[in-house]
Amino acid sequence: MVRHKAATAQGTAGERRPGPRPRTLLGQTFLLIALLLILTLGIWSQIFRYFQEPARARDVAQMVVSVVNLTRTALINADLERRMDLLIELAALEGIRIYPAEASDELMPLPDTRPMRLLTADVRRQLGEHTRFATRWKSLDGFWVSFRLDPDDAHDEYWVMLPPERIDSPDNLDWLGWGSGALLAALVGAYLIVAHISAPLRQLAGAARLVGQGERPPPLLDNGAEEIAVVARAFNQMAGNLARMDEDRALILAGVSHDLRTPLARLRLGIEMSGAPESEVSAMVTDIEEMDRIIGQFLDFGRGDPQESPHPTDLAQLAREVSEPYRLRGVNIRLDAPEPVFAPARALSIRRALANLIDNALRYAEGNTGLDLKVDRADGFACIELADRGPGIPEHEVERLRQPFTRLEQARSNTKGAGLGLAIVDRVMRAHRGRLDLLARPGGGLRAVLCLPLPESVGEHDRMHPVTNGDRQKS
Repeated sequence: MVRHKAATAQGTAGERRPGPRPRTLLGQTFLLIALLLILTLGIWSQIFRYFQEPARARDVAQMVVSVVNLTRTALINADLERRMDLLIELAALEGIRIYPAEASDELMPLPDTRPMRLLTADVRRQLGEHTRFATRWKSLDGFWVSFRLDPDDAHDEYWVMLPPERIDSPDNLDWLGWGSGALLAALVGAYLIVAHISAPLRQLAGAARLVGQGERPPPLLDNGAEEIAVVARAFNQMAGNLARMDEDRALILAGVSHDLRTPLARLRLGIEMSGAPESEVSAMVTDIEEMDRIIGQFLDFGRGDPQESPHPTDLAQLAREVSEPYRLRGVNIRLDAPEPVFAPARALSIRRALANLIDNALRYAEGNTGLDLKVDRADGFACIELADRGPGIPEHEVERLRQPFTRLEQARSNTKGAGLGLAIVDRVMRAHRGRLDLLARPGGGLRAVLCLPLPESVGEHDRMHPVTNGDRQKS
């Protein structure tokens, strides 16, 4: 049990935890297309702004130059006495302020952005290289442009301030609305396309799940896209072949059971009535029973998935029912099951597995001090433990003995059998999403533990020990 916990811890540590990204094909593909569309929309908006900025800068520059030229002309043509009134009128009506430039002016430069560089370059080209710009003059914020009444007179210079709203690009969100609408339409179309592609895959997954459960699914439609139709036709052919193989297997198993066991029964009856010495009759009958048991193991191994569905089963009562016939035959089985222990199980399969363990223990333990059978709960599992005082199994041989047609060549090599008992039990437990633990017993012997997951631990067990298709195919 300790070794299993360590292996479980290692599996949990190495398990990749699911991230926030979708796990379905529909979700992953839609997310990828959505990110691509959003990225494309962002790139196109930047391209639009890049090519729109020069045109916008030329328009604003033309407006600034016109304001400056009109202001210069008005100042030049106005009487000296009327200049102050003109400046007040421009500030009141147009929001344009004009102040004489002084050497002590405190200025804040314009932000170094591409639109501002384009604007100032165009304005300076039309008004002259002496033109200066600022975003703050003394304590007043705005778009400030310097000009001279006389281009050659650096002392006759003025500052004109235009309101910021005339310079800044207006927050026109119309393009954003149209862009968002186009993006939404593209996302809806992408979702419909991906859903159309993934729908046949979901149907294929459902049909494959039915095949894995031993059922025959209805034929998949093959009238869609050519690639999907090819997969559907191939799957339908595979499902049909598997169904025919299953029918052939059932027929062969029925023939084996009848054609082999019937002669054995006649042979046993003839031996028992032959009048031979009792010791010889007993030895021959034992051999015939061993042959019958081996045939039964082959049939169990090749029977495939049980048709029985899991349902809540009292494992304590099941252990009593399985052990009682052995006790009536004189086998010393000590049962420890003080209370009911319910777990989802296929009762017939668990009975067969427990009976195989008891038969295995009786052959190997050779009557040493009897068998101990215990039913209990441990670590989210319902456990049926059978302990014997036989030679046990070396730890390095445990995994090999789970495979079919393998036997221990040292401690237990003096017994008969086909090497299918533990393989059948292990397959039954994997079909229940449980496990078979083969552990050393303190003081000598073997502890074989059937562990069935309780309902609250099934989800966690599936994540830690996913059942492969091969595990589901037979139990």
